[in-house]
Amino acid sequence: MRQTLLMIFLAAAATAAAQNPSTYLRPYDTSTLEPGKGAVLLPYNRLINPAGTILKFGNDALENHSLDAVLLPGGNVLAVEDRYGVAFVKVPDNKLVYHLDFGKDFGRSMSTYSGIKTYTDGDGQVHVLWSAAGGGKSYLMDALCEGDTARIVSYYAFLPEDPSPLALPNDIAVSTEDGQLYVYIVLNGNSRLRKLRWSDRSQVWEVPTGMAPFGLVLAQGKVYVSNWAGPVPPEGTPRETAGIPYGKVFIDPRTGATAEGSVSVFNAKDGTPVKEIPVGLHPNAILASPDGQTVFVSNGNSDDVTLISTASDVATDSIAIRLAGDDAFIGDSPDGLAIDPDGKTLYVSAGMDNAVAVVSLADRKVRGFIPTEAYPAGLVVSNGYLYVCNLEGEGASVPNAHKAYNTHHQQATLSVIPIPNDRQLRSYTSWAKANNFVFRTALTRLPPRTGVRPVPVPERIGEPSLFKHVIYIIKENRTYDQVLGDMPEGNGSGALCMYGDTVTPNQHKIARNFLLLDNYYASGKCSAEGHQWTDQGMVDDYIEKNVRAWFRSYPHVQTDAMAYDKEGFIWNDALDHGKSVRIYGEATTVFVNGSQNWLDIYGLLARDQPLSFFNTTTISRVRPILDTLYPGFDGPPISDQFRANAFIQELRDYEKMPGDQWPQLMILALPCDHTDGTSPNVPTPEAMVADNDLALGRIIDAVSQSRFWDSTAIFVTEDDSQAGWDHVSAYRTTGFIVSPYSRLHKTIHTNYNQVSLLRTVEQILGIPPMNMLDATAVPMTDCFDTAAPDLTAYRWLPNRVPLDKMNPAVATLTGKAKRYAQLSASPQFAHIDGGDDDLLNHILWFAAMGNKPYPKWAVSPKSQRKDKD
Repeated sequence: MRQTLLMIFLAAAATAAAQNPSTYLRPYDTSTLEPGKGAVLLPYNRLINPAGTILKFGNDALENHSLDAVLLPGGNVLAVEDRYGVAFVKVPDNKLVYHLDFGKDFGRSMSTYSGIKTYTDGDGQVHVLWSAAGGGKSYLMDALCEGDTARIVSYYAFLPEDPSPLALPNDIAVSTEDGQLYVYIVLNGNSRLRKLRWSDRSQVWEVPTGMAPFGLVLAQGKVYVSNWAGPVPPEGTPRETAGIPYGKVFIDPRTGATAEGSVSVFNAKDGTPVKEIPVGLHPNAILASPDGQTVFVSNGNSDDVTLISTASDVATDSIAIRLAGDDAFIGDSPDGLAIDPDGKTLYVSAGMDNAVAVVSLADRKVRGFIPTEAYPAGLVVSNGYLYVCNLEGEGASVPNAHKAYNTHHQQATLSVIPIPNDRQLRSYTSWAKANNFVFRTALTRLPPRTGVRPVPVPERIGEPSLFKHVIYIIKENRTYDQVLGDMPEGNGSGALCMYGDTVTPNQHKIARNFLLLDNYYASGKCSAEGHQWTDQGMVDDYIEKNVRAWFRSYPHVQTDAMAYDKEGFIWNDALDHGKSVRIYGEATTVFVNGSQNWLDIYGLLARDQPLSFFNTTTISRVRPILDTLYPGFDGPPISDQFRANAFIQELRDYEKMPGDQWPQLMILALPCDHTDGTSPNVPTPEAMVADNDLALGRIIDAVSQSRFWDSTAIFVTEDDSQAGWDHVSAYRTTGFIVSPYSRLHKTIHTNYNQVSLLRTVEQILGIPPMNMLDATAVPMTDCFDTAAPDLTAYRWLPNRVPLDKMNPAVATLTGKAKRYAQLSASPQFAHIDGGDDDLLNHILWFAAMGNKPYPKWAVSPKSQRKDKD
């Protein structure tokens, strides 16, 4: 009855809207996009307003994440595994006692995904074990707890096995058998399970598992291992497989995502394989009931928990973890488990819901949800309290003297929550649903009405739009203030504007001629996250577990099947619903034939000669819709003018075709504003940003002069905002909307983000949301005017910075310029987004600002960067 009344109300509200944008937005309750004191608005339509108390810890010059936890003997100290070591917290009063850092002996090591355990040695001393990796090395760390301090007393090193470059240990189990202490550990990189006798660190046995094993648990004399990427495909399988780092897996040909998950079972004594059990997608955390009769597995890409009988080793049931109900869109992402000592209640971290599900095991029903901070992961239940490791905490929200923000400055957080009674849980559940804007999903299900006139952004999915074509352009790594901070029309900081009107004349003209978005946000903190947000409107558990460490891959060009959620990308959503799609450079890697030198490649433009290259993609569904003449990303540095030329030429070809055969959705990668620092043999950062700006201007110019202009909307976003500072938010970036209905000549202050952009594209194309994130996003309706279109063509502005202005050779430089050029050319920056981010920000600042001092507020006194000014 309640749901029926809600649908009636929403239908009436939507009908009354009558295409007035402010009225249209009313059912979405956009007032919540400006949260009150105490709540944090994340850049993907989620509020953080958690239950319990919060402990923040960690060096605020770093990007830290809390991963997993274990309660030490005695029950009053919790050891919390974070990216940079282990925090020891006195509970339940939630006070940091000590933080154990890796120290210089372990170089670039970071803690892996999860798995921290404790044991007591023969002398009665308490130890903590956890896994770490980095710099090609892998360790099982052993720390001795000594009162209010701890120290690493030993470690066990693992060697990689071909084809893996990293053994990558993860979850562990500790067991006393016949008076001896044994440690079991999964090697996520090697896809192996190893048993060690801890007294002499000798290997008892090692066996192969499924692909990318994540968690393990001991029960009934057996070892249960969750295989994050599923079983190993047999030789000669007729099914489609695709690559993940270090192997092949079964994939869904519709999306390219992994198609299976499994749990491998072994005899604990000798490692003999017992069985491989099919479970949901992306099985991660695994846990046994106190009586050992049941094993629980959280499936991050299936939004459920599998129950396995240890008597039969058969999956007997599954429990849906769905905040919005069993028929909801995907996107809850369970990734952590805990069970109370009596075995009656299971707690499940619902990562993307920013909540913990409370499951009654008597009837196997979800009783409710407890709101947490962002992306809860490891869980501990003890003495009436729930301890939650919030992997994303409050996001990149650590200010530097309240002057500006950067995406790689973030503290770790821990929630301490008293176990709620039934009444409190009901209240918490309502609270969690409000934080996730669950009510908005009903708006996506309203049926289209007949006789509705076309408008730019239809109220309901399936109603007509004035647009027949959408162009979606994805650029790279700039903040709002870096580019548009000099525009008095918006909320900018001129002091942070490095690439203003002189460098980016077209972006400034576009913002003035159409509209300026000064409250628009990237949803992720770097390109590996960013391209998941731009392409699929969410990140999965694999991305979140890898954030900042990126042990297995850095999937910014979609080459890792584990990085994709179950429903995949905006292109397959469009294809599934009968829309024509063309991809230009996104989800592809480019290989150039011949010289890899930037000047040699750029010289082809002046001589009007073609560039010899080829693109590759690991996603089979992308291949037929990929423009082979448009250079992809992640290869030799190529001017964006080649990309603009390729797109414009194909546009002209389509104009010559009869009728309207131009694709309905076009996705373009336009990456040159990423820059390559001050490395010799490439253009200066200003020149690369100017190159990108010119290409964007030329593309918009060409479209606006084409016969398709009156029915086309162009959306432009950065993939992330990591390479700089912004005085409003670490996530704030540039976004542009260009169409004949967007010549508003004003600033739009509404809070929007990449997921809002995707939702608007879906609404225009008449296709449903892909997941819970875009289903709860607000369409960008106030960026369009429903009056008569202004068909005035846009004219591109010439670049004011020479595109071939090269970084000088190292030999010609001295002092800081020489040092920065050498560092820019060092191996750490040899791949996209590699190297020290703080260092790169210093380099870019120096290149743009000369000897103007780097802001003191941007340098944390705790910074570990060796190359300081």
